[in-house]
Amino acid sequence: MGANRDKGRRELGAWGEAAAARFLEGWGYVIRERNYRCWEGEVDIVAQKNDCLVFVEVRSRRNLNFGTLEESVTVAKKRKLANTALHYVTTHTGLPEQWRVDVVAVEVAPSGEVSRMEHIEDALS
Repeated sequence: MGANRDKGRRELGAWGEAAAARFLEGWGYVIRERNYRCWEGEVDIVAQKNDCLVFVEVRSRRNLNFGTLEESVTVAKKRKLANTALHYVTTHTGLPEQWRVDVVAVEVAPSGEVSRMEHIEDALS
């Protein structure tokens, strides 16, 4: 049963990331990369809007039994996101000087549709 639950979480996560990418593109963001991984950690979406590079953590859930999606981004996770973003900007060239880390929270209704999508800019501050 645990393997099925993990598979369900991975599928929900991938679905939420795709929904968040479409949402961001609708607001003028250009998706540069998805699921960037390095030894520091992983970031779901690397996007750019105008002259700012944006690292996006996507949080997806079917219910809020364990708190809000925004609350699920812990201090430790924020630290990993910041370190991963720093790794990205120091190992890639031709990037904007400005960058930030955002969170996109995706709540999914029982019907399987998005019931709420919240974009939190500059989530590390």
